Amino acid sequence: MAEDKFKVFCGTANTPLCDAICSYLGVPRGKADHGKFSDGETRYQILENVRGADVFVVQPCSSPVDLHLMQLLIMVDAFKRASAWRITPVIPYYPYSRQDRKDRPRVAISAKLVADLLETAGSSRVLSLDLHAPQIQGYFNIPVDHLYAAPVLVEYFQKKRLGPLTVVSPDAGGVERARLFAKRIDAPLAIVDKRRIDVNVSEVMHLIGDVKDRTALIIDDIIDTAGTLVKTAEALLENGASKVYACCTHPVLSGPAVERIVNSEIVEVVVTDSVPLNDAAKAVPKIKVLSVAPLLARGIQSIHEETSISELFI
Repeated sequence: MAEDKFKVFCGTANTPLCDAICSYLGVPRGKADHGKFSDGETRYQILENVRGADVFVVQPCSSPVDLHLMQLLIMVDAFKRASAWRITPVIPYYPYSRQDRKDRPRVAISAKLVADLLETAGSSRVLSLDLHAPQIQGYFNIPVDHLYAAPVLVEYFQKKRLGPLTVVSPDAGGVERARLFAKRIDAPLAIVDKRRIDVNVSEVMHLIGDVKDRTALIIDDIIDTAGTLVKTAEALLENGASKVYACCTHPVLSGPAVERIVNSEIVEVVVTDSVPLNDAAKAVPKIKVLSVAPLLARGIQSIHEETSISELFI
């Protein structure tokens, strides 16, 4: 795919993922200079000609979220002012996605604000992965290609041959995601009825479905503090599950998450490299990382070549 008018650039959030994408596509990473002014302001300069080019900017907005989001906006603005033909932010982890509605009085809908910022900066379209809420696509007035990591995760668990298996959604909001996963892996579905009592604090209520003497596989899009994950695993074991596995697309793993996973009865937590693991998580043998670089690369290729991207959907 190497050609002068096709370019992939990278922010600082996940350089290894961008390099893997470039390797899959057979193109070099675009040349640019990332820096900061003495007061901490982000500075960015493109070091090659991009006039008339189809530019893809890879930047998951993981921690520190605000820094990486601001960096992405500045990069998009730089490409717009350098006369790039089309600018596509590739955002494996979309920031503020959990603030997608007014679920309590006087709060912001931050996911919509981020969409407005990306458009205003000069984005032509967006490529993302496992949005927390699919309706976020509707916050944009530009095309959004929404990919799913499920094919990567399904392939891994199919090879493990875990015996009688039940796919579990840890809350009602993730039922559709878990149902699609269960259909692909040909397994029944169970749902945990969860009541959230505060931000990042949840209380497991009861289980809908049968997990007795079966391996339970918890499916989620994000593992943040791992509170929900661990409580769900405890509830499954209390209801007779023989073993508990878990998987997610975005291993945010903030606060006490790693400690909670280590001390839990979960056999293995399978995640993707949509965001880089922190140092503590890298040292945990039960956390397994799968790469979504080939999936994102194929999405980028389809956009550039103007071919159908639907074959990458589940």
